[in-house]
Amino acid sequence: MLDGINMVVYPGEKVGLVGETGCGKTTTMKTALNVLPMPPGQIESGQIHFKGQDLLAMNGREISRIRGREVTMIFQDPMAALNPVFTVEEQFSPVIKHAANARLSKKEVRARAIAALEEVALADPERLLKAYPTQLSGGMRQRVCIGMALATTPQLLIADEPGTALDVTIQAQVLRLIHDLVEDLNTSIILITHSLGVVRETVDRVYVMYAGSVVEMAPTPKLFANPLHPYTQGLMESVPRLSGGGVSQGIPGRIPDYMDPPAGCRFHTRCPHVMDICSRQKPPVFRIDGEDGEVDGVHEVTCFLYDGEHGAAATTGEVTT
Repeated sequence: MLDGINMVVYPGEKVGLVGETGCGKTTTMKTALNVLPMPPGQIESGQIHFKGQDLLAMNGREISRIRGREVTMIFQDPMAALNPVFTVEEQFSPVIKHAANARLSKKEVRARAIAALEEVALADPERLLKAYPTQLSGGMRQRVCIGMALATTPQLLIADEPGTALDVTIQAQVLRLIHDLVEDLNTSIILITHSLGVVRETVDRVYVMYAGSVVEMAPTPKLFANPLHPYTQGLMESVPRLSGGGVSQGIPGRIPDYMDPPAGCRFHTRCPHVMDICSRQKPPVFRIDGEDGEVDGVHEVTCFLYDGEHGAAATTGEVTT
């Protein structure tokens, strides 16, 4: 169950959404795109604004004009995203026609598809258009998905674990490709991942999620230089280090039941700094650094350690573990 997700993405900005598997990252983005199955999904309250319009207030036709044209998504499993019984061209063509919002000849559609495949560094695109997804490697399928997403020149690209199921070398190539293409198009991107290394090298700002809630937000350099939330600190300490020093013990405890989450802060059952108030009251957002209206520099955390009344860390800006 998502609770109080508050995110902002500025034009041309690269934003990371990080957290362990099952914390609600993909569900958040599917809700934003209005592709979350309902039922069983249900939106009780909230708004999702894109260019001043509330997407949740739109009907199906209105949202379809935005989805696939101005906002696109790369899903984490390219084999599931591509239909194995249709050729690449048969799946590429409807995307281009929908994005063009105009009549295109078959020749024009094919030319745009070839150009898109060339953009994602796939050799012999004319042959690939005739191929079925099962005839392509995992890296090639993911590049096809990237090409389909960016062929529409979207203003916002949502990339959901684009390196999943790929080996490390191909994953690095795919992430670099996405980075270069969105830079060229000045496209905003939300990168969903559980990899702190990917976040550190790729995005401008980071939102950290735990159990359906955002617990910390900061520019990437600030987050890695001074993680504030105990959960963020636990994630950082869980990353293996090349310098050695033993195996990390990870974060103690278990993820809460999302259908019946604990009262107060959802992390309090695992937190090494838990206080009485943590189990009774949900912490608000505390701004540690930055000013209203700033694009860069704002560092926010949802933890009572940074409340002057309850936590000494509010005056120091630091927590030691």
